[in-house]
Amino acid sequence: MRDDGRVTSSTPGPRTPALSAPRLIATDLDGTLLHDDKTVSPRTVAALAAAERAGIEVFFVTGRPARWMDVVSDHVHGHGLAICGNGAAVVDLHGGPGRHRFVTIRELPVPDALDVVRILRDAAPGTSFAVERTGGLHHEPTYPPLHLDPGESVAPAEKLLAAGPGGAGDQPVLKVLAYHPDLDPDGFLALARTAVGDRASLTRSSPSALLEISGRSVSKASTLAQCCAERGISADEVVAFGDMPNDMEMLAWAGRSYAMGNAHPDVLTAATGRTATNNEDGVARVIEEILAER
Repeated sequence: MRDDGRVTSSTPGPRTPALSAPRLIATDLDGTLLHDDKTVSPRTVAALAAAERAGIEVFFVTGRPARWMDVVSDHVHGHGLAICGNGAAVVDLHGGPGRHRFVTIRELPVPDALDVVRILRDAAPGTSFAVERTGGLHHEPTYPPLHLDPGESVAPAEKLLAAGPGGAGDQPVLKVLAYHPDLDPDGFLALARTAVGDRASLTRSSPSALLEISGRSVSKASTLAQCCAERGISADEVVAFGDMPNDMEMLAWAGRSYAMGNAHPDVLTAATGRTATNNEDGVARVIEEILAER
């Protein structure tokens, strides 16, 4: 970091960044683009707008469900596409708050979800579950109130995953969430990945022992790669930002990537560089430098 607080592209990282001119910026939200109070700073709004004026597309890539995207569409005029649910859905934000449209859904098949629930009940007794469908969140009675909105229904996970005519059971499952009240978050993730194997993709983005479970091969990186392929954009032309384990595949895939100053220690191994913290507008600082280079 320079004396004026700007972060240069020469910030050391474990990989050599790509030198291609960026065509797309992919940024996580919580702990990355957003301040801790969940706001978007004026500096960040201005940097994103300047990037788009320069012809660089902006993708929000988040673990959040689509219904929680108002936090950015309110401030950046509902522009662009978002990858939500850790890659489970691509959402068009152009309609503005409350008017999002699902473009792509990569669901977690119910048989796989049921297998994961059964395995984790055995491997980590005391785990409680929630099911994120396209229409909302459904959770078990013991699942804590961790989210911004109440559950659409409350029942054991096996019942929540059961199909039902004309009800929530007809909606695709985007992810299953697994919470443990006592386990270390990283330890819970390691245990669960060993137990579940390749039946599903497991990651975490919360400071608590909350795991996010998606379909096999579904991740922020794999869905972003699909979106970029549709646009003729290569990985070398992507700049990505993130702070938590659910960002690591995306940071490793992008040609240039930045771990936030507040990032989980493991994230530093996946990125080509490091920027300032989310509260210090680390994303905006890098964007400003990219535009200055152009």
